[in-house]
Order: sequence, then structure tokens, then C-alpha cells
Amino acid sequence: MLLVLLAAIIGISMAAPLVRLSHATPLAIATWRLFFSVVVIAAILVPRRGWTQWKRLDRRGVALALGAGVMLALHFWSWTASVDMTSIAASVVLVNIQPVIVALISVVWLREAPTSRQWLGIALAMAGACIVAWGDARFAMNAHGARAVLGDALALGGGVAAALYYLVGRRLRRTLDLWPYVALVYGACFLVLLGICLATRAPLLPQPRRELAIFVALAAGPMLLGHTGLNWALKYLPAYVVNVTALGEPVGATLIAALVPGIREVPSAFTLVGGTFVLGGVVLAIARTAIVPKHTAVRDAA
Repeated sequence: MLLVLLAAIIGISMAAPLVRLSHATPLAIATWRLFFSVVVIAAILVPRRGWTQWKRLDRRGVALALGAGVMLALHFWSWTASVDMTSIAASVVLVNIQPVIVALISVVWLREAPTSRQWLGIALAMAGACIVAWGDARFAMNAHGARAVLGDALALGGGVAAALYYLVGRRLRRTLDLWPYVALVYGACFLVLLGICLATRAPLLPQPRRELAIFVALAAGPMLLGHTGLNWALKYLPAYVVNVTALGEPVGATLIAALVPGIREVPSAFTLVGGTFVLGGVVLAIARTAIVPKHTAVRDAA
């Protein structure tokens, strides 16, 4: 379980640096990312006839799955746009504001209340996120006016959309195995993004080989390794625990952004201090969390 979560964090941490390296529009990046992901998932799903599991869903379940796809599309659109407006550190921290929203709704909708230890971990992680955001807001007001603040707002909006997506995932993963679930949700997400591209005439074609390589990398790392790994964990861990784990992304993305030659974005003191709080909160929230027996997890992965 921990190895899957660690691999997922590494995967999603690659997203912001890859987006920063791309010269395509936010909509094009998000749409191509989902296109390549859906192609790979279809190649896995179709031979196994995994799509037959969709018959388990009633109308409400289908509506929830499609709604999750819409939320994921809004998340990718708003967050991808934010990366171009604000710092990578601030963008990935603020988009991961989700744990508080997920924890509160989980109590009412999923009947999964965090323990006092987990609430403390969530609070600590969110305090770290606020430290990073505050430092970025000060920098924005002093140097770049409202652009970075708008980027922060878009990242926050993407975080709200992602929170709803994870909540639905926790509910539907009780019914669907991993590949049928992600095929349905990622497919709906791709169609929504494609529809927005067509409606707004966002340029999708042609794309240089360099851009296509970045899109493939976004599908392989952040989507198939990152998001799909987290979706796998949703069957065995409460949504708020998976969400808090994802708060490791800001630290990973910040380190990658500082090391990649084409970016070299050195984190500020606010980011370093806030990132320490975030990591501490993640460890506190996931420690001693009960999971399902190992044989159940193996059966789902088969």
C-alpha cells in the first residue's frame, strides 16, 4: 500500500514541471494528456471485458461517474492554467487544498469520520499550504500584480473540483474494479475537455513532436502512475487519507522544478517551511490508518 502511494506521489509530482515545459495551451495540454491515458486504459480494459462491470451501476451510479469525469476535467483545465500564472510551488500546494473539503463531506456522505490524529494531520498540512500561499501572495503583490493571485485562485478552484472527484471515486470504487472505474471517469473527462476545445476553438492540431512527447509523459507519469495509483488506493483507504497523501505532491514538484534545467525555479523560504508542515501532516494523517486485508488488494489489481 505504502509503495503504491509513494509511486503515485512521484507520478503526480511530475505534472507541474511537465506542464511548465510545454508551450501548448492549458486546454490542449489537458486534452492530449487524457487522450493518451484513455488509449492505454482501453488497451487494458477491452481484452479483459472489464467494461461489463459498468452494468453494476444504476442510473445514480452512472450519473456520479460522469459527474466525477466533469469535475476532473474542470480540475485539469483550471489547474493547468494556474501553472502558467503563478509559481509551481504555489500552484501544486493550493490545488491540494482538498483534504479539508473531503474530510468534511466524508463525515456526512460516506460516513467516514477522521480520527482526532487525522484531523490534526490535516490541519498541520493545510497550515503548511497556507504558509506557501501567503508567501506567494506577497511576492505577487510586490512584483507581478494580480496575475499570480489569479493563478492561485484557479489552483484553488481546481482543488475544489478534485475534492469532489475523489469523494465520488471513494464511493464508486466499492462497486467497480480499478480499470473499469478509471476508464469510465477518464473517458468522460476526455470528452468534456474535447467538447470545450471544440466550443472555444482551442488549437489541438498540429502539435510538434516535443509537445507530443510531453503529453505522453503526462499520461504515463501523473495520470497512469499518479492518479490511477490514488484511485486504486480509494478502495482501501478513506478518501481524506488518500487526499492528504497527495499533499506530498507540492514537495516533489518543487524539488523537480528546482532541478530541471529548463525551469530552475528555486523554492522560497515560505515554500520550504510550508512544505515541511505539509509533509509532517501527511505522515501524521496516514500513520496507523487501517487498510483492507492484503489478499483483497491483490484480487483488485489482478
